[in-house]
Amino acid sequence: MVVIKSPREISLMREACRISANALKLAGTAVEPGVSTLEIDTLIQKYIEKEGAIASFLGYNGFPKSSCISVNNVVIHGIPNKNCILKAGDIVSIDVGAFFEGYHGDNAYTYPCGEISKEAQALLDATRESLYEGIKAAQAGNRVGDIGHAVQSYVEARSYSVVRDFVGHGVGAKLHEEPSVPNYGTPGRGVRLIPGMTIAIEPMINMGTHKVNVLDDEWTTVTADGKLSAHFEHTVVITQDGAKILTVPDDEVSL
Repeated sequence: MVVIKSPREISLMREACRISANALKLAGTAVEPGVSTLEIDTLIQKYIEKEGAIASFLGYNGFPKSSCISVNNVVIHGIPNKNCILKAGDIVSIDVGAFFEGYHGDNAYTYPCGEISKEAQALLDATRESLYEGIKAAQAGNRVGDIGHAVQSYVEARSYSVVRDFVGHGVGAKLHEEPSVPNYGTPGRGVRLIPGMTIAIEPMINMGTHKVNVLDDEWTTVTADGKLSAHFEHTVVITQDGAKILTVPDDEVSL
């Protein structure tokens, strides 16, 4: 069942999303050669807790850390690890959620670590832009398929592929709510978008095949061909005037 949020609920979500966005922004400043993904995760958890919130991912279905940090060919759900040391040229997807006053915020960004290749930068640029193409399509009266089609057509025109096994989702009192929001689809198909809906739009785009494999830890998801993958995400609310991004960070963020 799709949950339509009241103005009060949207206000609470806006704060959860602000905390999530700030934690993500702070994490991005830590992406440097020689830093472990566990160090970044610790920074995220400390910030979220300082704000009086709870890391949405910690313990979610048994997930052991406060964020997902996925490097290079890891698509999503990378588990932060003291032995995963970033190096120049890596691309680093960080996915963060915060739970505040009964509501979740959810967002992700793929950061370059030092200087990266032109090919990697092109993938990041296309994936980030496809997110905003999806957001532009999230108009009241449109359908979920319009969002997916906007993302898919943008990246496939640039010879990238859309992950099929994982999709965006509704978000609110639960981290994952209806409807599912695929990054592929047919215009005019799927759940109709109604003002008050809050959804996480999150393109996961691969340089090679769309196929992925889940490793033995039952979380870490990698590209089947070992090529790079990028991931960007915003939580948005559907309004009569289009989708409004809720995961907006403050100008200055610090511990």
